[in-house]
Amino acid sequence: MALTTDLSLRLVASLTGTADLVTPSAPLDYPKRVQLTSGFAVGQADRMFSDTRSVALSSSEDLDLVGTLVDQLGGTFSPARIKLLLISAAAGNTNNVIVGAAAGTQWAALLGTTGTVTLRPGAFFCMAAGAADATGYVCAAGATDLLKIANSGAGTAVVYDIVIIGASA
Repeated sequence: MALTTDLSLRLVASLTGTADLVTPSAPLDYPKRVQLTSGFAVGQADRMFSDTRSVALSSSEDLDLVGTLVDQLGGTFSPARIKLLLISAAAGNTNNVIVGAAAGTQWAALLGTTGTVTLRPGAFFCMAAGAADATGYVCAAGATDLLKIANSGAGTAVVYDIVIIGASA
């Protein structure tokens, strides 16, 4: 089984103003790219989990990052390091998707034990370790491997997509 990963992000923006003789502008073209080959060393990853999930109203789920999630080929997702995380809240959500701050054995390498990210409807969050980073964001079974995903309110469930790329060692 081999995994290749290519994440490309390009932010293009232009700020313009008005002046007497010219139109001042500040263009921005900011590309970022991470490419990972198959393996578990520098610039490599060999595990992937992706899913569309739902969290009931006023509820949450703890994703056990090491040992309980099943990948698309039926294998157990068991990374030692996370190299890429993408979470996208469905545009049709009424409530927010809250990421982070599990009650115990938190995956603290990214947000600490109490940090969270709030994803409003249609918002997304992406984190990628650089291709030169051998460590990534460490997780360990039973110790630092729970990623909490919560629904911010009552009334309706929230739906989100998640992609996790990791290295097995």
